[in-house]
Order: sequence, then structure tokens, then C-alpha cells
Amino acid sequence: MTKHLTAEQVARYRQDGFLSPVTVLSPAEAAACRAELEALEGRHGRLNYKLKPHLFCRLAARLVRHPAILDALEALVGPDLLLFDSAFIIKEPGDGKRVSWHQDLTYWGLEPAAVTSVWLALSPATAASGAMRMLPGSHRRGPLSHEETFAADNLLSRGQTISQGIDEGEAVQTHLEPGQMSLHDGWTCHDSGPNHAADRRIGFNMNVVTPAARQLRFAGDSALLLRGQDHFGHWRPERPAEADFDPADLAFQAEIAALRGQSVNLDRSGRLAGAQVTGA
Repeated sequence: MTKHLTAEQVARYRQDGFLSPVTVLSPAEAAACRAELEALEGRHGRLNYKLKPHLFCRLAARLVRHPAILDALEALVGPDLLLFDSAFIIKEPGDGKRVSWHQDLTYWGLEPAAVTSVWLALSPATAASGAMRMLPGSHRRGPLSHEETFAADNLLSRGQTISQGIDEGEAVQTHLEPGQMSLHDGWTCHDSGPNHAADRRIGFNMNVVTPAARQLRFAGDSALLLRGQDHFGHWRPERPAEADFDPADLAFQAEIAALRGQSVNLDRSGRLAGAQVTGA
């Protein structure tokens, strides 16, 4: 398991716009995390795409502060790490849901527009189960035009799809075993197909910025300082969950969701109602 990325890994990330796989949990640790998550789902309902679960779920609060994950992020982002968002991203077997080619930063309103995303596998992420595909070097092209399709089988809230310039023959499949993560730049083009496997595809996503980042879309957004110092104060500070589904924590999560134009409830299609969700 990694403590720090090597110079070669950092160079590969800078060149390709992503790095995969990076092992941060043992198989036993990943299995324990999955069991804890599914026990919570049994009591509280599905956690797929719930906004900022680190605010109300102790498992998520532990994962976002996991030292091996933060060491890898520090090698890419620097010593000061701010968590913009997190989510459990789950594809159920046979549900037909996919994620079209997109760039994460398209709707987030961040300035500077720079983010590094973590995708941690808690179950196997394979071509069959709908693992992400990345387009190497696409982050250097900057923002690309997206068409909003609102397709029913698309997990993205707007069905946002890059309208041109995708050569799928260049795409790289990111196969992850439980306990492994991928890292990708916010402008890297990526997609993922439906889950045709027998098992759930369970991932945990983190979106990390430096404290210099501002939210330009609206006032009052929040973020969690993961490591280092915040010398800017652009964000309302967050407190990671100390209990599961505490009413005060859920109220704060709902407040931030409303500011971001999101509902904390899933609509019938399995997408967050009113959300500008991205992920794969």
C-alpha cells in the first residue's frame, strides 16, 4: 500500500491526466468498509450519490481522512488539501445505468478550475461491472463543449455528454480491485458503461482542491480541510461525522445541497433530483 507516490507516478499523472491503480487499503480493509456501508444501507436506505456523506456517515468521514489517500493527494496537489465533495457511487448489477463521456469540472463553478478526484473501489471495478475509461492527455485540452441529453439511462444529472473530439480507440480502462483507487484531473475526459456483472460496483469518490479555490456559482458553500492550512477562508468549514445520521449533521448536509441546487433524495431514475452531479 502506498504512502507516497513515486516521481514516476506523479509524472504519469501529469502526462496522462490520471493514475491507476494505486493500492491504499488491504482486501480485508476494503471488505470491512463494504460491509459497514451495506449495513448502513440496510438501516437507512441507499447511499448512492448522496451529497457529502462525510458529513453524516462515519465510514465516509474515515475514508476522506485516510493517510494513504491523503499522502497520494499531497504528492499531486500540495500540502494543503480541501475536500470539495465526496460520494458513494454505486452501480447495481443489471440496472443499465451508464455515465457518458464528460469532464467533472464543467458545472462546478470553481476558480481556479482545478480539482483532483479519487475513485476508491470497495468492490471489483472491471469492464464488465462498468469501470471508468479515461482518455489520456485529454486534460490538456481544457474545457470541451458538452451537450445536455437528459438521457434516462445516464447517471449524470443532465446527461451531459462531450459533443465531439472523443476517440474511443484511445480510451484506457481503469480496472480496480477492492482497496485500489484511481486519481484523475478534473478536465480528464472519462466515461463508464453499465454494470453487466453479478456483483454491485461500489466506489467512493473524493474531489479535492487547494484552499485557494473559490466557489463562483453561489455564496455559502462548504468544504472540509483534510490536511495543512487554509490561508484563504473562501469556504464555510465542515466537521466530519462523529455519529451516523445525526439530525444536526443531516440538516447541514441538506442546507448545502439546497445551495448547490440539489435534493438529498434520489428521483425515480436513480439520479439526484435537481442535481448537477458528476461521477462515473
